[in-house]
Amino acid sequence: MALYLVTGIAGFIGSSIARALLERGEQVRGIDNLSTGKTRNLDGMEGRIDFREADILDLDAMRESCQGVSCVFHEAAIPSVPKSVKDPLGSNQANVDGTVQVLIAARDAGVKRVVYAASSSAYGDTPTLPKHEQMAPNPISPYAVAKLASEYYMASFYRCYGLETVSLRYFNIFGPRQDPSSPYSGVLAKFTTQMLRDEQPIIFGDGSQSRDFTYIDNAVEANLLAAAAPAGKVAGQVFNIATGTRFDLNQTFNILAKLTGYKGKPRYAPEREGDIQHSLADITRAEQALGYKPKVGFEEGLKRTVEWYKEQNLAASRELRASS
Repeated sequence: MALYLVTGIAGFIGSSIARALLERGEQVRGIDNLSTGKTRNLDGMEGRIDFREADILDLDAMRESCQGVSCVFHEAAIPSVPKSVKDPLGSNQANVDGTVQVLIAARDAGVKRVVYAASSSAYGDTPTLPKHEQMAPNPISPYAVAKLASEYYMASFYRCYGLETVSLRYFNIFGPRQDPSSPYSGVLAKFTTQMLRDEQPIIFGDGSQSRDFTYIDNAVEANLLAAAAPAGKVAGQVFNIATGTRFDLNQTFNILAKLTGYKGKPRYAPEREGDIQHSLADITRAEQALGYKPKVGFEEGLKRTVEWYKEQNLAASRELRASS
């Protein structure tokens, strides 16, 4: 039974990886400063994980957390394009400096492998579709630059120190436990919760922009595969993690309207700075090297997501009635 460290364990993706590891019978340690992560994401894992409230920028805390660990899943980040445009320094500190601290701590503790949450934003708005890993990066936002810089640090630590690293470029991950409350939240989490409350969602732009939306279970599976794949196939490499399909925001709105029973129309607003127009992944490399295949399609993922948020609303209503 191996010990795994998950940075950003109280976040949407980090907590999902931790649950999957526990289901396999693994030992899990997690670190999170709770700046964006939520302790409620750890519900049901109390007493089963070694949780440490600390910042990845604290090198001593990272070094201690890496002791005895065989693999680190590095999910901690400030995951927002708009926020990085407003605060590029903060984005760089969390997403680049923090990554370097994780790598140093992992190297010094003798960790075998680090699997990194990279981002499809590295491709920028290059018109070529689908996006493939051999394309020249073209990042637009400070967030995208920071995530790409961390990819280079990952590869560097493999080449210079032999620390096995794997970078997974996520394409618009969505699903249960994604926080809809922040102005920087993922569009599907916001749309779902707003439409369930019969509130009008906002589409930035004309709705024609498209994304390779990827359900959380696919991303979790990719991480587990990346942790176990032979080093000769994956170490120092970058892989797209997506579905190889895309839906525009107008299509997405219409699907969600049916699933939630929402009868209204969206409100359109000006495009946001740093956003790209279209995103679609070529996942051939991940299929060949990792054995990755997306198991949950977009519409099925939306259905599961809507059902989860409905259950949360029902639970909240029951608690409110019980306390009144």
